Amino acid sequence: MRAAVVVFPGSNCDRDLAVAMEAAGAEVSMVWHKDSNLPDDIDIVGIPGGFSYGDYLRCGAIAAQSPICQAVAAHANRGGFVMGICNGFQVLTETGLLPGALLRNAGLKYICKTVGLKVETSNSAYTVGYNAGDVIDIPIAHHDGNYFADEATLAELRDQDRIAFSYTDNPNGSVGDIAGILSENRRVLGMMPHPERAADVGHGGTDGEALFRALVGALATA
Repeated sequence: MRAAVVVFPGSNCDRDLAVAMEAAGAEVSMVWHKDSNLPDDIDIVGIPGGFSYGDYLRCGAIAAQSPICQAVAAHANRGGFVMGICNGFQVLTETGLLPGALLRNAGLKYICKTVGLKVETSNSAYTVGYNAGDVIDIPIAHHDGNYFADEATLAELRDQDRIAFSYTDNPNGSVGDIAGILSENRRVLGMMPHPERAADVGHGGTDGEALFRALVGALATA
């Protein structure tokens, strides 16, 4: 399975994401934000956490206009897989690849801690390594992780089983306790928590490891 991890000015979890993917068996290429094309035969694009372009204007808004994001959107529109974590989730909403928006945390403070996540569906390449209803411990580190969408969008997400993860104890005010969502074709995932920070014994927890191993396995046999 071949993956590409995008690097923006201000990305700080790009290497973490690449290491987690490689540990699960993926061949990973790093791609710069000014590149116009993705490497050939890429199965999945990872958009990492961090503070792309310093979070100026609006988190993810400038990154969404970068040359590489045009290629990422084209990849997704062809049915390719895309995973956005934290700032990557913000970028995906700004590109329109996922619905909704990420607002300032309800408490108006940056939050960095491990939280409980409930796996809402196992029906995706990202979550097939878990059972629906499982509770896993995954770190968060964000200032603008408060997911918001209108009632019609929320109804679609629920009715189509597209809520991937929810918080067991909502840390940021996200509507419906939503921590991660899927696209209509279930091939694009956006989530605020950082599974790549819980994918090795040295991290103090390995609950995120199953996501990467299942993802690599699913795409390798697709």
